[in-house]
Amino acid sequence: MTSGADLSRLSLNTATTKGLTLVDAVDGAARAGYGAVGLWRDRVQEIGADKAAKVVADAGLRVSSLCRGGFLTAADDAGIASALEDNKTAIVEAATVGTSELVFVVGGLGANPGPGEPARTPTDAAERDAGRDVVATRQRVADRIGDLAPFAAEHGVRIVLEPLHPMFAADRAVVSTLKQALDLAAPHPADVVGVVVDTYHVWWDPDLEAQVARAGAEGRIASYQVCDWLLPLAADPLLSRGYMGDGYVDFPTITRWVTAAGYTGDVEVEIFNQQIWDTAGDAVIRTVAERYAALVQPYL
Repeated sequence: MTSGADLSRLSLNTATTKGLTLVDAVDGAARAGYGAVGLWRDRVQEIGADKAAKVVADAGLRVSSLCRGGFLTAADDAGIASALEDNKTAIVEAATVGTSELVFVVGGLGANPGPGEPARTPTDAAERDAGRDVVATRQRVADRIGDLAPFAAEHGVRIVLEPLHPMFAADRAVVSTLKQALDLAAPHPADVVGVVVDTYHVWWDPDLEAQVARAGAEGRIASYQVCDWLLPLAADPLLSRGYMGDGYVDFPTITRWVTAAGYTGDVEVEIFNQQIWDTAGDAVIRTVAERYAALVQPYL
């Protein structure tokens, strides 16, 4: 139970309650005593960024982040132009809904599917060969961040790089560790390019404690996202996230590291899991709060 628990820093990421509209997710979070919500662009675009901002503000909540920008790995002129245009739109959306933090999933070697969408296999030898150059792909990510950083700064929005577990390097993110994300951020001011510590993606990293400390020292921790790593992996591994305490992540230890690094912002719970998506929204919101109160909040 969460009676008496301090949920003021708890944020419901709308991906966790995929079946709820933005209005219903915000209402559920507010009734449960959360302090914030993390918004996905699909939900924002259903009602418009201005209305989304009003819905959240009227409920007395903060917007902890907007997901997601990124997918910066295109090598052709048309793909680059499309990525830049979409990310500039996302930056404006973030500013409009009232958050300074826009989470970037940087893109993989091949096509960039959305949550729950299968990866696309390259169709010819030339595409396969081009798609194997991970060093060049990461350089394109660095170049696009450089292109977008001035626009983000003009709008008071920070590009927040999210390293994803290495098993997603081929299709979603060629940035796999917090160190790689920090190295990409390093050429830019900390209030323009930061990083997110997402337990699902980085819990395994033997260098995690040192890199969290580095991120804190550089002032680059823009978001702390929590959910658990489940086994066996789902057919789509992206959907193998679970409630805190149901898997293998050591939340007290990682939370202590993030706290020691000086992070005082919101803690988002972002879960992709079909069984959780099929559960009634209020029950999910309640369970998230209970697990947060037991496994995260005491160590903040």
